[in-house]
Amino acid sequence: MTKVIMIEDDKEIAELLKEYLYKFNIELVNFETAEGGLNALKENADGFDLLILDLTLPDSDGLEVCKSVSQLYALPIIISSARGDYSDIVTGLEIGADDYVAKPYNPRELVARIRAITRRKASNKSKVTGNNEVDNGGGFEIDENKMLIKKNGKTVDLTSAEYELFLLLYKNKGNVITRDYILENIKTMSYESIDRTVDVLIGRIRKKIGDDPRNPKYIKSIRGYGYKFYYDEN
Repeated sequence: MTKVIMIEDDKEIAELLKEYLYKFNIELVNFETAEGGLNALKENADGFDLLILDLTLPDSDGLEVCKSVSQLYALPIIISSARGDYSDIVTGLEIGADDYVAKPYNPRELVARIRAITRRKASNKSKVTGNNEVDNGGGFEIDENKMLIKKNGKTVDLTSAEYELFLLLYKNKGNVITRDYILENIKTMSYESIDRTVDVLIGRIRKKIGDDPRNPKYIKSIRGYGYKFYYDEN
C-alpha cells in the first residue's frame, strides 16, 4: 500500500481524501500543522512515499515547508492549494515540488498524479531482472529499467517529472520538442500545466547536469517554440 503524508489544516478535506484514497490502496496520514507534519517526517521519513502539502497553514508558509522538506528528504512533493498565484506555482516547482494541483480538484486526478510520481520510486526499489537496456552518449548513461541517469559516471538525482522530461528530450536528440508536446507526453505533468512549468523543469535539469543556461551545451532553447537536446558524438 502506498503511504502518503499530508499537511492540510482543513479537517473535512483531509477526511474525505483519506476515505477516497484508501479505495485505491493509498493510505493517507494527515497533520493539520506544519510542525506536526515535519515532526512526523523527522521521526520516520522513510515510512512515507509522498507528501501532499497545502500552502496556507496556520503555523507556517507552505512554500517554506516545501523548501525544507526537499532539502532534507528524498520525498516527492505534490503541492495542493487554493492559492492560484502564478508565482506560487513557479516558486513551488523551483524549490523542489514535483507537481501542483489547484483546489478544488477531482480526487481521481490526485490518485493519477500520486501513482505517476510514486511509480518511479517503486521502480528504483525493485530488482531488475534480465538485461538492462543502457544507452550511452554525450557523457550520459541512461538505464531505463532502473530509471537511472548518470553523467560522467555520477548519478543525477532527478524528480519524476525531471526524469521523464530529460528522457523525452534525450530520445529525440537533434529534434525540436514543443512545450505543448512536452505537456501532453510527460505523465507527471497535467495538460493544464502552464508553459512556464516546463521552463522551470528545464532550468532544474540544466543545473543538475551542469549545463550553463547562458550557453547550454546539451539542452538548447528554441525561442518561441520549445527545446532541443544535442551533444557532439565525436
